[in-house]
Amino acid sequence: MTSTASLVDEIQFKHSLGVAICQRLTEEIIKLGFRVAEIQHYPCYDDASFELVKDPYTGVHNLTGYWYDHKKQRIGRLQFNSDSTFYAEYDVIKTHPGKSKWFVDGVTAWGKADDIKAEVKLLQIPSD
Repeated sequence: MTSTASLVDEIQFKHSLGVAICQRLTEEIIKLGFRVAEIQHYPCYDDASFELVKDPYTGVHNLTGYWYDHKKQRIGRLQFNSDSTFYAEYDVIKTHPGKSKWFVDGVTAWGKADDIKAEVKLLQIPSD
């Protein structure tokens, strides 16, 4: 069992990296060209609800944060793994602003502290 103190310590320890990951996710959303009013929420490290989740493979607890919208529906996740890697995903759920035949499902980021990679998850809208 993990204590509340260790959870708070982990949240603080990962803060700088978490902020950088959120910034990278936000940059990917902005690059798409949405108008400011079209996106209601951007990923913010301090807005995530964190918990320590036991990895069934390693047995180690990973810090995992979840983002929720105003309806309490989950819109994103950020997980810091015990091997110093991370994975994040954040929902956009909108038609691409410059490509009407494409739907933006969300953005993802992964990597390590010194190498944050990110991409947009696009789905082609079926034609009639």
